[in-house]
Amino acid sequence: MKKFLLILVALMLVLSISIPLFAAGQKEEVKAKKELNFLFVPGVSDPFYYTMERGAKAKAKELGVNLIVAEFPKAWGPEYQVPILESAAARGNIDLVMIAPTSVDALIAPLKKLYDQGIEIITVDTFLGDGDYSKPSDYSFPLSYIGTDNELGGKKVAEHLAKMLNYKGKVYINTTNPDVSSVMGRVKGFKEGIAEYPNMEVVGVDYNLDVQQKAQEQTLAALQAHPDIVGIFGTNLYSAQGAYQAVVQAGLTGAVKIASWDATQDLINALKEGKVDLVLAQKPAEIGSLAVEWGYKYFKEGAEVPKKVIPGFVFFTKDNVNDPDMQKYIYKK
Repeated sequence: MKKFLLILVALMLVLSISIPLFAAGQKEEVKAKKELNFLFVPGVSDPFYYTMERGAKAKAKELGVNLIVAEFPKAWGPEYQVPILESAAARGNIDLVMIAPTSVDALIAPLKKLYDQGIEIITVDTFLGDGDYSKPSDYSFPLSYIGTDNELGGKKVAEHLAKMLNYKGKVYINTTNPDVSSVMGRVKGFKEGIAEYPNMEVVGVDYNLDVQQKAQEQTLAALQAHPDIVGIFGTNLYSAQGAYQAVVQAGLTGAVKIASWDATQDLINALKEGKVDLVLAQKPAEIGSLAVEWGYKYFKEGAEVPKKVIPGFVFFTKDNVNDPDMQKYIYKK
């Protein structure tokens, strides 16, 4: 009888240990098998974000992630993006939101609300606040910012444009919105780059609010106000496309050099035609792919996601625009 009781106690001890371990193992197995649901919320309907979507979709298919693509906003701004974000997230069962915030400030509260509900956030192309998620702040909750080093890109554009202009003359900037991290960085970097050349001057900055026609009108006005402008930097596709069209309209093609940001087919064609002199191409497909990959690693492998992941950029010039190896960098709808 004593022996029987000892065996029974031992059996109960074994069960008390093994059942929780088995349950924990089952839980981890279920977690490992659970399909991840990632939501991609672009900034606006344009070739850059469509290219990013394709990169994200390809990586999601490779990794078995269910990628939900929100409606593409028809125009840039929190007033267009936030309702789309909230509507898409309301369907539930979202593990991660990949979003290009259309404002450094206005998207903090809506994204923090989702984060507090247990949804992780990765910002792509643009970021919240100053983009430094490693320090305590009201915007440090995203896992990462994945996108271009815009300040560096702006500075490199300044260097290329200055060289084309023999390091002298007045230049003008046409940009989009004053509260968007990406273009703010480009303008800052460009100004710092031009400031290194004592015989060069930035004579003005205009904000077109992502309206190409407005960019064209603003550039024409700048050319009239400053007839000695010799170079223009368009900080995104709408800015650059409007700027070069204004220069063509003014009959100044070739006399005014155009440095543009974003490798749309329109800008590549303009480069081939001599209407644009330089095109910086970001890597939107890679940005989308990396966001999905790091999200997957975080959930499935417990990986620590870098607070910043910075793909590089390349420059199209008249010398390499027809190079077969460069064609992959052209944005496509």
